[in-house]
Amino acid sequence: MTGPSVLACGAWLKNTICLTQGNIAYLSPVIGDLSTAQARHKLDDMVAMMCRTLSITPEIVVHDLHPDFYSTEFACNYAAHRQIPILAVQHHHAHIAAVCAEHQITAPVLGLALDGVGFGTDQAPWGGELLYVDGEYFERLGHLSTLALPGGDRAAQEPWRMAAAALAKLGRLDEVVRRFEEQTAVQSVAYMLRQNINCPQTSSMGRLFDAAAGLLGVNLIQSYEAQAAINLQRLAEKKHQTELPENGYLITDSNQLDFSPVLSVLMDYSTHADIEFAAAMFHATLCAGLVEWVERMSQRLGIACLALGGGCFHNEILKHGLADRLSDGPIRLFKARKVSPDDSAIALGQAWVALQAIRNDGLMNIKE
Repeated sequence: MTGPSVLACGAWLKNTICLTQGNIAYLSPVIGDLSTAQARHKLDDMVAMMCRTLSITPEIVVHDLHPDFYSTEFACNYAAHRQIPILAVQHHHAHIAAVCAEHQITAPVLGLALDGVGFGTDQAPWGGELLYVDGEYFERLGHLSTLALPGGDRAAQEPWRMAAAALAKLGRLDEVVRRFEEQTAVQSVAYMLRQNINCPQTSSMGRLFDAAAGLLGVNLIQSYEAQAAINLQRLAEKKHQTELPENGYLITDSNQLDFSPVLSVLMDYSTHADIEFAAAMFHATLCAGLVEWVERMSQRLGIACLALGGGCFHNEILKHGLADRLSDGPIRLFKARKVSPDDSAIALGQAWVALQAIRNDGLMNIKE
């Protein structure tokens, strides 16, 4: 898509930047997570280097909706200093837009955005979203039923907390202390859940994986991003066939996809062999629920294009499971190809939305 040159400043995790010139989008190497001064300086230097090397003077700057990201701060300062327009793009909108950019899709699509977290338009932590995306416009059609994040961001590092949140949601809060008695904060977490203190609600698929891993004892603490989900996938891969639990999920009248029933089933598995089966069953249930959810909305809206975005699509079982279940139907699936499905693609999606917003014609060629 051609138009004014855009500087898109990306996300917080796996940050990249994207510069456009004519119908070409230049995506930087992964800068990294912006939690360190080193990474922030690297972002500053990368923007200067790419603008100089490519002889691009940005005319529009784009950033994530989250107000506290360094990439947002950088974008605001950059735009103010140069007195050029600035645009905020919601995280999951950008995930789906990145896939649209790769496949050069300008028609409306359904978007399934599944990841760890992204700042929602309601200021809540999203991460399991069914979207309608039409260029610069998007609508949240539905989301995963929410789970509490006991202790906020701490829950993303400690899957046992997400398991505790699942127990609380299922009316089994009294089991939390017994199940996780070795965790020093277990009494505090049980109290937070009971009193609903410091327990923001999230629709995150990443945290749902954490809850499952915590309930099965696969990972109670994780030392790197998505460790619990990766280990859960490895266990599931050892079981090539599995049956689905009866009523393992439900779709509510408000179009929330609720996997609480399958979480309830996972609580009763304990031996290693059972855990492999349970992990495979969990994945199969996710695929079945997501496909039914998408198919319902596709029929309702008359849209047969589905874009998959977000870091959860690194999970091969999830990705191929959806593709297999949709292969015989009318829905055409679009996945990340040249760029990753995770947050390293956010800058590309931001740039695509900006160019769509100013209603120019043409298509982008992606250069890395």
